[in-house]
Amino acid sequence: MPANTTPKLSKLTEGDKPRAWQRMLSGRRLDLLNPAPADIAIEDIAHGLARVARWNGQTVGEHPFSVAQHSLVVLDIAETLSPEWPRPWRLAALLHDAPEYVVGDLISPFKAALGLDYKAFEIRLLEAIHIRFGLPPALPDTATSGIKLADRIAAYYEATRLAGFDEIEGRQYFGTPPKLPAPLARQLEMLAPWPTDQAQRHFIARFEALLA
Repeated sequence: MPANTTPKLSKLTEGDKPRAWQRMLSGRRLDLLNPAPADIAIEDIAHGLARVARWNGQTVGEHPFSVAQHSLVVLDIAETLSPEWPRPWRLAALLHDAPEYVVGDLISPFKAALGLDYKAFEIRLLEAIHIRFGLPPALPDTATSGIKLADRIAAYYEATRLAGFDEIEGRQYFGTPPKLPAPLARQLEMLAPWPTDQAQRHFIARFEALLA
């Protein structure tokens, strides 16, 4: 080979596929394009969600407000609004943002701008997570709508208490939250981000309690 010639990387041949898996700390490899339920572990989910920041990290406090803590807030709201819910729907509320342990948390306007493909990708991963933990791939409408309501209420309080939104903006983008029981209302009024290890521990504890 002439001295001034640089070797070139070979191109992917037809049938070759680029790597689409993520190595997890549990030792599993999760194929992000075709996720297998067997490759999903709750310890990986809790670890990842405790390290993913809501609001792109634009929140007050010493620590980021993690998706793990957000998931616990959504579960608290869902359980308060729907105390008759069976454990599977409560578990689904805790896991409603679980795909973000590998894909991160994009703000809703950016997700919409990316289009349907991103949403379909996220749904496919959530369905695999549901199957892994004994939930139906698609939830009944009542459970889905209840989780979405709890998610919007959580977003309102996060936005107005942590992310710099005023009350008018909060109602404009997330709706006016309903009147909640005093203990939960106080909890939401005093939202403060937890350290990573605390969010991770609490997430695992609630998961295990729901499976007990």
